[in-house]
Amino acid sequence: MTMIDERHWKHDPWDDPDQTDALAVERPPRHWRPFKWIVWLLMFVGFAAVVAAGVGGLWYTQQVNPKGDPGDPVTFTVNADDTVESIAARLEATGLVTKAWVFEWYVDRHGGLELTPGYYQLRPSDHMGNLMRTLSIPPSQTFTKVTFPEGFTYAKMGIRLEDKVPRLSASEFGVAATDGAIRSIYLPEGVNSLEGLLFPDTYQVSNGETEAQVVQRMVDLMERVASQEDIEAKSKAMGLTPYQVLVVASLIEREAAVPEDRAKIARVIYNRMFFQMPLQIDASLYYQQDPDLPFSELRQIDTPYNTYLHSGLPPTPIANPGRASIEAALNPAPNPSLGDPICVDLPEETPCVYLFYVLADADGRHAFAATIEQHEANVQRARELGLL
Repeated sequence: MTMIDERHWKHDPWDDPDQTDALAVERPPRHWRPFKWIVWLLMFVGFAAVVAAGVGGLWYTQQVNPKGDPGDPVTFTVNADDTVESIAARLEATGLVTKAWVFEWYVDRHGGLELTPGYYQLRPSDHMGNLMRTLSIPPSQTFTKVTFPEGFTYAKMGIRLEDKVPRLSASEFGVAATDGAIRSIYLPEGVNSLEGLLFPDTYQVSNGETEAQVVQRMVDLMERVASQEDIEAKSKAMGLTPYQVLVVASLIEREAAVPEDRAKIARVIYNRMFFQMPLQIDASLYYQQDPDLPFSELRQIDTPYNTYLHSGLPPTPIANPGRASIEAALNPAPNPSLGDPICVDLPEETPCVYLFYVLADADGRHAFAATIEQHEANVQRARELGLL
């Protein structure tokens, strides 16, 4: 065996048994560690997406099918010009659904919805499928829009109703408006006619309503509008009853053709009542009379509505006034100021107040006067213009 001089021996770590094992098992650097984090991140995102989808799905399910039992049925109206978007907004506003856009989304993904105007019975918190199913079936109660213009009498309203809804009768409407079964809070004792107490407006008359139900709705709306105009307090301050104010409003409605004349005509009526003068309202003579009769003949017929022969207000309204005429009756125009042309050159003892009016142009405007002389001059001008 050859002897090796340790002085010339170069140390090699492989000669050290303690280090040899460690070196033998040394592993290469872990270059795949970033990929591992990407995998974990993707797994987390996937899990979060699953959770979010589950939460979203649960929320959506609760929107489509709310917890608990549906509420009692309520009437929901679909109008002729409604769309899914417009009824969805109203469904949310009335509490029938929680989110309008969810209902729209649901309808869009379940074949859409063809709407039929009418009245539907829907239940709050019901499954959207049930709401959609109900709205997709033509309603048992359809309706017809009927417009009653301001100034119509109850007789004309009945004719209009029968014309638009043939199954309803003008005569039965008239009975319901005059037999005393339906009362208004403004109707005096001993008076049964609801003339002047039926609010003129556009109504949706369902195929299930009777003439009396339509009359009741019109009475209810008149009471609401009159209350909004504070008729109780204002009429009391004027020394009148609400019913008397409605009589005045009906006279204004039949006499005024332009908005700016309403309050002045109201002032003329109140001034004439104050001075105990006959009102001389032409429109009152035509009430319940043949409209083809000459005016000269109408003036000679002695009825409670002849305001040329009798002072004071007619016993009932002569038509059904709208809001503007009620407002004018409660808020008459002030009398003219001393600088007004009709007040110039009046004797000092003559009060300058509105007492007369007559047509002034083809649009229906009136000329107002404080004296009979002024009025006669206005009448002559109206005749020259062919207005009388």
